[in-house]
Amino acid sequence: MKNVDDLIESAGALSERGFSKGEIADELNVSRETARWLVERTGGADPSSTPAPADAGGPHDIHVDWSAIGRDSARLTYAAKAMADLLSKQGDAVDLTVGIEKAGGPLATVVAQELDTDVAAYAPRKHQWEEGDIGEFEGTFSRNFADIRDRACYVVDDTITSGTTMTETVEAIRERGGDPVACVVLVDKQGVDAIDGVPIYSLVRAIRVGDDA
Repeated sequence: MKNVDDLIESAGALSERGFSKGEIADELNVSRETARWLVERTGGADPSSTPAPADAGGPHDIHVDWSAIGRDSARLTYAAKAMADLLSKQGDAVDLTVGIEKAGGPLATVVAQELDTDVAAYAPRKHQWEEGDIGEFEGTFSRNFADIRDRACYVVDDTITSGTTMTETVEAIRERGGDPVACVVLVDKQGVDAIDGVPIYSLVRAIRVGDDA
């Protein structure tokens, strides 16, 4: 994607296909607020239903397009191997890698293979979010993958935007009886070193300069 107009067009197309705003945020690697703003620009919603962005240029966010990696299995494997290397110093006690759906799943599969762990998958609550309080929804662990209980875990996702999804996943693992040891992402847009005491590793850290938001 080259510019905001492309993002708006993509958000509109996804909305027409029935994607929730939370799923659109996930697909476009932007915050939920940005996804809502993009959908509104397509004319599919009443702009007065959402608070105006901080300025006329739109919300404060950074769009990350890593499709050049994701569409090629070899590139995806190389990137995920680098992510696994960031986690490799954590020791041998970890025997489970949790991928945050959707994009975290393929990355987690390679990380798990590199670090010789089982794989679990977590669907965050934002996939169900359309409007209102996201806390009204619940995330879920897939029953088709490994169980979390009494296991030390790595957590894998593609990006950290606000940190909400990663925080939710760490909490969900603990509630299920697991022990999140470390998290890793391709890109950290928030610049966080840890979430709830769990260290965060990233291949790329994106920092906005001169943003007073």
